Amino acid sequence: MSSKSPNLECRMYEAKYPEVDQAVMIQVKSMADSGAYVSLLEYNNIEGMILFSELSRRRIRSISSLIKVGRIEPVMVLRVDKEKGYIDLSKRRVSEEDISGCEERYNKSKLVHSIMRHVAETMGIDLEDLYIHVGWPLYRKYGHAFEAFKLVVSDPESILNSLTREVKEIGPDGKEVTKVAPALSEEVKDALVKNIRRRMTPQPLKIRADIEMKCFQFDGVLHIKEAMRKAEAAGNDDCPVKIKLVAPPAYVLNTQTLDKEQGIAILTKAIAACTEEIERHKGKLAVKEAPRAVSEREDKLLAEQMAKLGRENEEISGDEDSEEEEDTGMGEIDVENSGTGIRE
Repeated sequence: MSSKSPNLECRMYEAKYPEVDQAVMIQVKSMADSGAYVSLLEYNNIEGMILFSELSRRRIRSISSLIKVGRIEPVMVLRVDKEKGYIDLSKRRVSEEDISGCEERYNKSKLVHSIMRHVAETMGIDLEDLYIHVGWPLYRKYGHAFEAFKLVVSDPESILNSLTREVKEIGPDGKEVTKVAPALSEEVKDALVKNIRRRMTPQPLKIRADIEMKCFQFDGVLHIKEAMRKAEAAGNDDCPVKIKLVAPPAYVLNTQTLDKEQGIAILTKAIAACTEEIERHKGKLAVKEAPRAVSEREDKLLAEQMAKLGRENEEISGDEDSEEEEDTGMGEIDVENSGTGIRE
């Protein structure tokens, strides 16, 4: 009899289905007459549906602008029929806070799942069995297996040696007995620790602030450039600051750091330096969004916004650009090849 390939498919969490009013990460699979069919990525791709009426709180003019096949995003669970396997979802009822929490949880769960699946595949063991005896007990004990894996990096023995499994054996008297054994063999434990240490390196956080800056004085563009240089000079090797033009008078300041508080402090210092310099030339700076950690989604949305503005500005004639630059006192600013022209 040929050996069976190990099962490498499994949900990320112990519960087979999500709870109502829980935000979950989905990927849009196909469109139907009344809604979109999606896969719940954290629940082994079980199917759910978003009715078109649950896409937006506003009047829907274009379905394609709200949902597209292949897109991955958080949605809210409305109903779960465990007997029939129906899951109804909503995009319009998920808040920004829900989105942020879901993205953070999913990114952690995805990393844990990737490590677990790789170990199961390379060691030829069942992924669900690995979750039952390692993953889900760690979720229960530490709130998330990700937090346990972080501890494994420096102290694997105290975390993994506490995990056990029940093994049934036939005793000397011929009767079946249940014994408690380590959850992992030494070989599997070594493979898991090795993968955790390889994958759980600290990831830098992206810190961002949004400002508006104007200067209507003669040579206003030069004063703005100098203020931007002052902002970037506030950074250091561990926490470099970059400032980019979105569209006049909007700018974003960015940095990446392993220390969130340090990143926020550096950007706050950069804004202060920028403000001092531009006010010296009777310009103005207003903070629209204070320094904060941003998600990959927010970063992607900013990049899309800047690309869109860049395309729009390419359509503006040179004469129109010149007139608007003269009116705003902004001039032609090219910081870090921002790719956007100047337009009010």
